[in-house]
Amino acid sequence: MSAIWAVVPVKDTRDAKQRLAVALPQAHRSALALAMLEDVVEALAGTPGLAGIILVTVDRAARELAKHYGAQISEDHATESHTSAVMGAARALAARGEAMLTIPGDVPLVTSAEIECVIAAHRRGHRFVIVPARDELGSNTILAAPGDAVPLRFGDNSFFPHLAAARACGIEPAVVPLPGIGLDIDTPDDLAAFLALPSRTHARSLLDAIGVRAA
Repeated sequence: MSAIWAVVPVKDTRDAKQRLAVALPQAHRSALALAMLEDVVEALAGTPGLAGIILVTVDRAARELAKHYGAQISEDHATESHTSAVMGAARALAARGEAMLTIPGDVPLVTSAEIECVIAAHRRGHRFVIVPARDELGSNTILAAPGDAVPLRFGDNSFFPHLAAARACGIEPAVVPLPGIGLDIDTPDDLAAFLALPSRTHARSLLDAIGVRAA
């Protein structure tokens, strides 16, 4: 079975999470984006089923974080859309005969065990594995083998279109709902849902330190 690389696209953290503006000032939003990214990269680094981690970014703070965890950095399509960043990495991995697991940097409750669940589904013979967002609109993790097996298009309503895209390629997708990966933090409601759950994450430590509490 081909090697699996984790791909995490990261935009400019200095201007991150605009939809949280009503809850947090920009400095705190930037810090939260980095804390969540560290939670994700830490979980990936602790997953033995992965060949490595690639952060697609030009962000300076994200690059420093990548170095700390031994992740590779790619700037290809990094300043373009989430879709372009992921598909650029997908094509590069596919050219090497390798698989891709892509995950966003804003799912701080992700664990290595959840990532292993996704990999396990692939090992059972599934070429396309997807973890939906908690609202079943977004696609919070996708494992594709090879990396470009299915054309991807991310957005607020990508989950069912990705299922359809896989089937159009003759691939039956495996859907693996996972609560940690399923909770991405984009809105105040997402933040409240995160705060309602106890966790020992970098994101929670930061929010506690700046005095952001559950309602």
